[in-house]
Amino acid sequence: MANLDDELQEVLDAAEAQAPVASDVPSDLEAEQPRAKSSLGLLAALLVIGGGLLVLVFTGFSGDAVYSRGVDQLVEEKQELEQKAATNSDAEDDKRRLLNRNTRVMGTLVKGSLTRRDQPCEYRFNIEKGDKKLAVRYSQCVVPDTFRDVPEMDVEVTVTGKLHEDGYFQAEQIMAKCPSKYDMKQRAANGEAAPHGAVPGPAERVN
Repeated sequence: MANLDDELQEVLDAAEAQAPVASDVPSDLEAEQPRAKSSLGLLAALLVIGGGLLVLVFTGFSGDAVYSRGVDQLVEEKQELEQKAATNSDAEDDKRRLLNRNTRVMGTLVKGSLTRRDQPCEYRFNIEKGDKKLAVRYSQCVVPDTFRDVPEMDVEVTVTGKLHEDGYFQAEQIMAKCPSKYDMKQRAANGEAAPHGAVPGPAERVN
C-alpha cells in the first residue's frame, strides 16, 4: 500500500511540474487591452491628420476664392459701399475687401469702346449689363480670337480680376463667348460678320 501511495504521489508531482503556472498565461482580457490602446492611438492620429488637412483646405482656398457677379451687381455693390464709406468709417473695411477680392464679372462689350496700345501692351474697354457699365483694363498683348468689337453683334465677355481703387476693373483673364457653328451659319446667312473674322483697327494710344 505504501508503494502505491508513493507511486500516486510521484504521478501527481510530475503532473504539477508539467502544468503551466496560471499567472504566466495572459487572459483574453489582458491580451485585448494592448490592442484597444493601439486602436485608440491610431484613431486619434487619424483625427489629428484629418483636422490638419481640413484647416489647410479651407485656409488655402479662402484667399483664392473667386466671386461671380454681373456688371450691374458689381457696380451697385461698389456704389453702395462708397456711399456708406462717405458717412461711416467702418464701411472702409468693406470697401477695402471689395477691392482686394478676386471677382469674375460677366457683361456685354460696349460697341466702340475697345482700344489698345502696344508699348506697353494694354487693352481698354467697357462692359455693360442693364443700365450699368464697367471700365476694364487688360495689361496683356494677346486676347482671345473671339474678343472683337464687331458692329451689329453682341459679344458676351467674362473678365476675372480685381476692382482698382480708381474705379476701373483690372482684368487678369478675358473670355469671350463664341457663337455655335449653327449660330455662325445663321448669322452669316443674314450678312453678319463672325467675331473672329473681324480685324481690330490700328493700335491707339490710351492714357
